Amino acid sequence: MDQEKITVVLADDHVMVRQGLGQALEEHNGIQVVGQAGNGAEAVQRMAETNADILICDYTMPDGDGPAVTARLLREQPGAKVVVLTMHDNIHYVQKALDAGAQAFVVKSDGLADLISAVHAVKEGRTWITPRLSEKLAQHVRGPKGRHVGLDKLSQREFELLRFMGRGLSLQECSQMMKISESTASTYRARLMTKLDLASTAQIIRYALENGVTA
Repeated sequence: MDQEKITVVLADDHVMVRQGLGQALEEHNGIQVVGQAGNGAEAVQRMAETNADILICDYTMPDGDGPAVTARLLREQPGAKVVVLTMHDNIHYVQKALDAGAQAFVVKSDGLADLISAVHAVKEGRTWITPRLSEKLAQHVRGPKGRHVGLDKLSQREFELLRFMGRGLSLQECSQMMKISESTASTYRARLMTKLDLASTAQIIRYALENGVTA
């Protein structure tokens, strides 16, 4: 193994995505893919087996979201480094990833160049956040205290439902977008209402709009 290269493990539950991304990264001379995983448990195992420099982990995983996988990995391998890759363009996801210990957050739609930049930054010990979200995150940190209160309590699926409801979608439409039953969506709605102390659909929509989580 070329020790001068940055070694990475790719974790994504879609085989074709892993293979395509792996091939694209391998074309970059400074990066070598030394392992792949289809879930969080496999990701942690591959990192232990390969002693890779960095785990590139999709936010949505079958056995836990990216932050949960990150936290699990760091409990077992405190020196590990993680880049969270996601389709979600929202600072709530950034915050959850960073709070769990990830060093970088990349939105898939930003392209391979940003992922490569993130990998190099993390290898050098720096934190990297997709540029179009870094300013939003800074504004949030500088914003008035009390804003976004409660969002960190939501699970990934509860937060997704909040986003869709904030766009004005019905519960049935939300369930279709999330590929879950309407009954399950109703359970998520009840949970997020309890966690955020909201009493109606109108309050859910207003909360989502006021906290900028509809994007």
